[in-house]
Amino acid sequence: MDNSGFIPLDWNEVPLKEMKERAKEILSVAQMRRTTRHFSTREVPKELIEKAILTGGTAPNGAHLQPWTWVVISNQALKKKIREAAEQEELKTYQSRMPEAWKEVLDPLGTDHFKPHLTDAPWIVVLFKQTKRLRPNGEMAPTYYSVESCGIAAGMFISAIHRIGLTTLTHTPSPMGFLRNILGRPRHEDALLVLPVGYPAEGAMVPDIHRKTLDEISVWFE
Repeated sequence: MDNSGFIPLDWNEVPLKEMKERAKEILSVAQMRRTTRHFSTREVPKELIEKAILTGGTAPNGAHLQPWTWVVISNQALKKKIREAAEQEELKTYQSRMPEAWKEVLDPLGTDHFKPHLTDAPWIVVLFKQTKRLRPNGEMAPTYYSVESCGIAAGMFISAIHRIGLTTLTHTPSPMGFLRNILGRPRHEDALLVLPVGYPAEGAMVPDIHRKTLDEISVWFE
């Protein structure tokens, strides 16, 4: 194998006891993560959002094309414009587009077409997946596994936001083409997620939900 372009893996073994302690700590912290729609308008330093995005950018991805663009908005007028467009689309969805089976599972969560989190949260991060890339010869070519790659990156971003001490929400207004237009993104970029980020509002509420057990979410062959 030609090792040109490669560097040694930077990895140090951790004692098994410490690994088990880390695993318990990671699970304990992750179990505290909750999604809320109630955000404080309290300011959040830009540096924290930058670090979370850079963490998301470490995600494994198809052919290392890193097929994502993170568009970050704190401008209140622009957030208001995004909220108005999102609420228009969401109203149509709730009134006529939403299948009964989808409405059935959303009803207990208390969601509707009003999206105050889009103007309350100090930051909105819109994750775009890149469906094409620019080749060295100047031509456009497809990216590969962009949905999977961006999904992993989004998960790592969400985990980082939680570990930092903030909260976020995965908002997917449908359809999302208006975001490309409002934010001036090229046609080969498609909005995947809208992620408001900030502190939870005082008295923020979340649905009383329970996560599935290990037996319910895994199958083992030993």
